[in-house]
Amino acid sequence: VYQFDDQDAKPGHPNYWGYSPVSFFAPHEQYSSDKSLYGPLNEFRDMVRALHRNNIEVILDVVYNHTSEGDAHGPCYCFKGFDTDGYYILDDKHRFTNYTGCGNTFNGNSPVVRALILDSLTFWKDKMHVDGFRFDLAAILSRDQNGTPLVHSPTLLDIDTNHHLADTKLIAEPWDAGGLYALGKIAGSRWREWNGRFRDDVRCFMRGDCGLVNNFVNRLLGSPDIYNEHKVDSQKSLNFITCHDGFTLWDLVTYTQKRNEANGENSMDGSNSNCSANYGVEGETADDEINAIRLRQCKNFMFLTLMSFGVPMILMGDEVLRTQKGNNNAYCQDNELSYFNWDALKDPRCKEMLTFTKAAVRMRRMSLAGQSRYASHGTQMLNRVLRSSSLQWHGVKPFQPDWSSQSHSVGMLMYSQPSGYYIYFFINAWWNDLVIELPPSPAGVKNSWFRIVDTQSPAQEIPSVFSANCQRSNPGDIIRVKARSVIMFISPNC
Repeated sequence: VYQFDDQDAKPGHPNYWGYSPVSFFAPHEQYSSDKSLYGPLNEFRDMVRALHRNNIEVILDVVYNHTSEGDAHGPCYCFKGFDTDGYYILDDKHRFTNYTGCGNTFNGNSPVVRALILDSLTFWKDKMHVDGFRFDLAAILSRDQNGTPLVHSPTLLDIDTNHHLADTKLIAEPWDAGGLYALGKIAGSRWREWNGRFRDDVRCFMRGDCGLVNNFVNRLLGSPDIYNEHKVDSQKSLNFITCHDGFTLWDLVTYTQKRNEANGENSMDGSNSNCSANYGVEGETADDEINAIRLRQCKNFMFLTLMSFGVPMILMGDEVLRTQKGNNNAYCQDNELSYFNWDALKDPRCKEMLTFTKAAVRMRRMSLAGQSRYASHGTQMLNRVLRSSSLQWHGVKPFQPDWSSQSHSVGMLMYSQPSGYYIYFFINAWWNDLVIELPPSPAGVKNSWFRIVDTQSPAQEIPSVFSANCQRSNPGDIIRVKARSVIMFISPNC
C-alpha cells in the first residue's frame, strides 16, 4: 500500500497489485481522494480507525525485497544514487542479482537497510496504527550481501525482537524467486509462515494423487513434521489453498493450464505448477455433473482450511466462487478480472458456497476455539494441543487407517475441550464412493454421532447442532461417503 511504480508492467498494462516500491514511508498517493500534501496520510489513518471500530485488524503486505529501480537498465530514483553496493545485493561482477524476479534484490542484512526496514515498520505501526505485516518473499531477508542464505538472519531476528513491534503480527512468505525455500526456518519465534506445503499437499491429495496421505494428515495437524512441535504454538502455520498469487478456488477446479495471455507476456508469467484439475472439461461448462464435483471440491478445500490446526487464510471471493478465467497472475489486470463480483449471489452455486463457508466458520469456532485460545495466551505448544485433542485415526473400518501409498481417504477423531464435543471427520479424496463404519464415541458406548457437515449436500441443509433435522447415527452404523467429499460428525461428552 506504500508508494509504488504503477507503470511497472508490460506496455498498455498497469501495475495493479502495487509491488515495485518507491517509498517505504508513504501511502500510495493515487489511492487517496484528498490530493493535499497530508491527504494520503490522513485518509489512511481514518481508514484504519474505521476498520478498528468494526473489529477488523489491518495487516499490510510489505515488500522489503526489491525496489522499483530495477536492474542496471532501470531508473535511478533513490537508492542507486546513494549507494548501490550498500542497498542492493550484487554478484562478483558487480551486476544486480535477481532473487526476486523483479530485477534487483534489496540487501536486507546490511546495517543501513536493516535500520531502514525497522524504521519503516515502526512508522506504520506507531504513526499509522496498523496491526501487523505480511512480508513478501521474506526469505530474501535471510540472504547476506553475497546472496548466501543465513541461518540466523540479523534482520529477521531484529524484527522478531524489536520492542516497538512486540504486539504486532508478523507473517512471512518463506521463499523467494531464487530457489530459497525457508519454510520452518525463518529466524525468530514470533513469525507466522505461509505454509506452501499445506497448499500443495492438500491440493494434490484431494485431486486424487497417490502417496500423500501421511503428508496430508501432517498438514491438518499444523505440520509438526515441518515445525518443532515442542517449540512452536498451534498457530505457527498459516494455512491456505489459494492466495492472490495463483488460481482462485473456482479456477483451481476448472483449469489444468493457466490462461495468462491477457497479461501481454505470451503466457510466460505465472506458475506452471498449480496442482489443479478440471474434472473432465477445461474451463467453464454447462455439464451439471462436472459442476457438482467442482463445487464439492471447493467446499472440501474451504472446510479443510478452516478445520486444520493453524491460522486459516481465505482469498477474497473464494467464498462466492470468484473466477479470473484461468489467469493465475493477475498483477496487471485493473478490471473485472480482479474485482469482486457483487452480483455473484445471483448464481445459485455461488450462493450455496457462501452459505457453506459461513457454516464452516461456525464449525471452526466450535471445534478449534480451544487451539486459538491457547495461542492467544502463548502458553500451549503444538505438541500439547495435539496431545489434549485425544486424536484417533480410522479407515473404512474403525481403528484401521490406510497409510499405504494408494490411500485416498482417512478418518480423524479428536476432542474439542472448549465445546466438550468429540469430532469425527472422514475425508474421501477417491473418485468413487466409500462405505465406512462409524467408530465408537470416546464419550461412551451409548453416545450417538450427529452429522452436521456433508460437502455433498446442499449447503442450506447443513443443520444446527442437535436440531430436529440433524441426522443421528450410532457407532457401528454403515455410512456411504460420496466420492470427493468430506463429512463431519460430533458426539457430546456427556
